[in-house]
Amino acid sequence: MRWNGQAIGASDANALPGMEHLGGFVRSVTTPEFAGMTFHEVIAKSALNHVPGASAMPFDWTVNPYRGCSHACSYCLAPETTILLADGRTRALGDLRVGDSIIGTERRGEYRRYVATTVRAKWTTNRRAHRVTLADGTELIASADHRFLTERGWKHVMGAMSGPGQRPYLTLNNRLMGFGIGTARAAGHDSTERSWRLGYLAGMIQGDGMILHKTYPRPQRTWTIHAFRLALADTEALERTQALLALEGIPTNVRPFTAATEQRRAMLAIHTARKEGVAAIETLIQRPTHPSEEWLAGYLGGIFDAEGSCSQGVLRISNKSENVLGTVREALACFDIPAVTEGPRPNGVSAIRVTGGLASRMRFFDISHPAITRKLSIVDTAVKTSSDLRVVGIEDLGHSIDMVDITTGTGDFIANGVISHNCFARGTHEYLELDAGRDFDSQIVVKVNVADVLRTELARPSWTGEPVMLGTNTDPYQRAEGRYRLMPGIIQALTDAGTPFSILTKGTLLRRDLPLLTEASREVDVSLAMSIAVFDDALQRTLEPGTPSAAARLETVRAATDAGFRVTVFLMPILPHLTDSIATLDDALGRIRASGAHRVVFGALHLRPGAKQWFWQWLQREHPELVGSYRGLYPGASAYAPKPYRQWLAKRVRPLLRVHGLTGHAEEEAPPREPVPGLAARRAAASVVTTSRGRRADAAAMLF
Repeated sequence: MRWNGQAIGASDANALPGMEHLGGFVRSVTTPEFAGMTFHEVIAKSALNHVPGASAMPFDWTVNPYRGCSHACSYCLAPETTILLADGRTRALGDLRVGDSIIGTERRGEYRRYVATTVRAKWTTNRRAHRVTLADGTELIASADHRFLTERGWKHVMGAMSGPGQRPYLTLNNRLMGFGIGTARAAGHDSTERSWRLGYLAGMIQGDGMILHKTYPRPQRTWTIHAFRLALADTEALERTQALLALEGIPTNVRPFTAATEQRRAMLAIHTARKEGVAAIETLIQRPTHPSEEWLAGYLGGIFDAEGSCSQGVLRISNKSENVLGTVREALACFDIPAVTEGPRPNGVSAIRVTGGLASRMRFFDISHPAITRKLSIVDTAVKTSSDLRVVGIEDLGHSIDMVDITTGTGDFIANGVISHNCFARGTHEYLELDAGRDFDSQIVVKVNVADVLRTELARPSWTGEPVMLGTNTDPYQRAEGRYRLMPGIIQALTDAGTPFSILTKGTLLRRDLPLLTEASREVDVSLAMSIAVFDDALQRTLEPGTPSAAARLETVRAATDAGFRVTVFLMPILPHLTDSIATLDDALGRIRASGAHRVVFGALHLRPGAKQWFWQWLQREHPELVGSYRGLYPGASAYAPKPYRQWLAKRVRPLLRVHGLTGHAEEEAPPREPVPGLAARRAAASVVTTSRGRRADAAAMLF
């Protein structure tokens, strides 16, 4: 990271106009994580902003920790890139969801270690594709801006030694950190295929099952018993085996096997005493004369669940039977997984130990798909790169593809087996509402002491606990919040002062603070709203490139709803001829209702100066057939759609709101306000409840 520090009071040529000699100016910060942006950290003198009395805004006080918007970002990977989950399994990047538990890394002492983290945000974008090829065969498709961890630190896929594009970038023979995936992926080894299922059953039952045929002679009658039993402490493998047997028409029953003790876990068993069932199981678990790759992959999964261990990063499969051990060796050789045989020990048990470090271990799991989660985790394992992860090729593919960005709690994740940087959480671009030029996106003022100043202002005797609004000017959960973490302090200060507050955001990073917001809501009224403009993914990629998808934002609404909040969705701006059809609005409102939102505020597109010029360029490029219509709707300097269009839109939306059981209104239909101090005073019906921490305004006094 490169810091350009400035002493307080010093002149800074890189500061924003008017800030060169600002006494509260701390420093300007540039860092590769926010390429093309400068953060101007300032010591704020005030935090609460009073809305002018004549304003039509339905609130009197705001807090804006940032000035400017750091949403723009282009770190991204191809959606088929495999991501390592916290349970040791993998999933395609495109299939991840906000809230999923995955693996990141943290430096602890002398080592960087693998740790569990969560996906905090996800969005799609369209970027020019580059292929990075490693010596072990691992391939990564990424944007030029994406960064990977090398033995010499974080490096972008592409860069320059000097000039405007100067930044650390990958070169041939750079060594990436991680374990890679090589060329022996599990593609084609589908755990739903019957041959894989039979292989799993063979490995599991040969390894840990019991099949009994016994005759008991009696004077009057000879009894013959046929029995199958499989007893395990790990119910995941037991349930999978029972389900796979059921698919073969062999029902089994479950019963307790052993009770838990201080040294051992409780065990359950599946069993059957039906002669036909036992005979069918014996047939199913026979080794084929020429086993397929799918059968061998399943066999490895079954025998590992039955007899495998993964202690201190060493994967072993132990057994007495040379037939079982021989099949394990055959399967490992089939998939080029190196291994050695240990033993036998005095009890006759031998072990096959997989060699090659974490790379071989993860390849084994990808191929075999074991059921027992506790054996798969790599949490707290030190990052030690044993695979040959030298960069042997960097190729510009010459075309753009749809890619995916995510934000994680650790700032990184494991992509195709290598440590990959993420982008800090971001909402959507603000150009439709706020952007007045590139400076708004690239020059960000950060009020680093805003929480402390706010706490001081709220403690003044003159403060009466009036509601405060966040997100009306710039998004409090914009990308920079992932680094500066100003919102937790703001939330706590408002809560401690008994001040109700509302948050409007387009950023999925809101999920990070839901536990804190839930605690705050027990003391003061807390209102949350999510802004979602475009529900069509293809349109969003052209209109809002690099922003969280509607699905990601709706998942955040669902998370907030599940946490107990009644969330409002701002369906704004609605674009004439593009998103105002009945079918489009019906789909949007249906998805909003399914997310758990209870209220919708809708409104037509605003084209303020700055945004208007940008939008005309976009419209001419993407939808030239609509240019004439839009110039008629927004002539000259007009920023708002004409009243007849807004009335027509409201008549179209209101019936759909009723159909989907949603309340709401058009933005201009908000109750009229009078220019008197205090939002609570503006609401005649607002009630105030006294709590141990101060005044608590009724929810009706809030904006949404």
